[in-house]
Amino acid sequence: MSEHVYIQDVALRDGLQNQPHPVGTADKLALAWSLFDAGIKNIEVTSFVNPKAVPQMADAQALTESLFAYLSTERPNIHTDQLSALVPNLHGYKAATRAGYRQLAVVIATTDAFNLKNLNRTTHDVLQGLTELYMIARTDSVTLHTHLSGAMGCPYKGPIDPEVVVRLAESLLRSGAEHFMIADTIGAGTPRLARQIIKDLLSLVDPDHLGLHLHDTRGMGIAIAQAGLDLGIRRFDSSSGGLGGCPFAPGATGNIATEDLVYLCEQQGLHTGISLEGLYETVLFAERITHQSLGGKVMHWMRSQKRGCLQI
Repeated sequence: MSEHVYIQDVALRDGLQNQPHPVGTADKLALAWSLFDAGIKNIEVTSFVNPKAVPQMADAQALTESLFAYLSTERPNIHTDQLSALVPNLHGYKAATRAGYRQLAVVIATTDAFNLKNLNRTTHDVLQGLTELYMIARTDSVTLHTHLSGAMGCPYKGPIDPEVVVRLAESLLRSGAEHFMIADTIGAGTPRLARQIIKDLLSLVDPDHLGLHLHDTRGMGIAIAQAGLDLGIRRFDSSSGGLGGCPFAPGATGNIATEDLVYLCEQQGLHTGISLEGLYETVLFAERITHQSLGGKVMHWMRSQKRGCLQI
């Protein structure tokens, strides 16, 4: 049996949070169903944040209630424990756990400037807040995945020394962190830089507790994913159609496209359990509800095949 790669699709959260056209709850639910039809079982559904800061996430509670109810009756093979949400603080944590989430993403950036823009707190203050969350989550048996945001570049301070990422991870480990996602929030990374950061962090944590959250702003996302696979990383965030962008990171584009990541993995004998044909339909639907053209390289190739274009 081939080795499994754990892919979490973040189109519903990271993909929609910065969209100029509001996407209704019913369309979000339909997008989730399409993702499930494509074989995706792990989805980052929403974020429990201030709706004034991120209006697209204002329906977090309503979306979660509808989605969980749907799963309980229509999708018994998908457990709510496989779904996650992002929370910025204790208030968000309490709302998300009350809603039923047992897996959550928390964020800390590599610079004060980014933390102040994203969370309105300094790095020191964010770290203190996370220390409290780790203790509470351990008591509640809730898994927290800590995203090291701007790990390969800050939108306000520029390049980041890998040593900064290592020191931050060490501080977080002392505070109780267990699971990390290296987040190239603005797509500033390269395979060489990624390999250095991954190797450094693998000296601190088990590879099963380390993943990659990649944006494709400069076209390096899938190459960095390959570097991660080569080093044993088997957990990734991606977004169907490359949908996404960060409202607090000017110039950042969407995550690496789920269809590109699935193709990369499957062509190397790694199992994802996700259907490219199913993702094709998902991307078409996402285009309709966001009023934009979407798709990674594989999506463009699949379109050409369906049009019967000659490949040379």
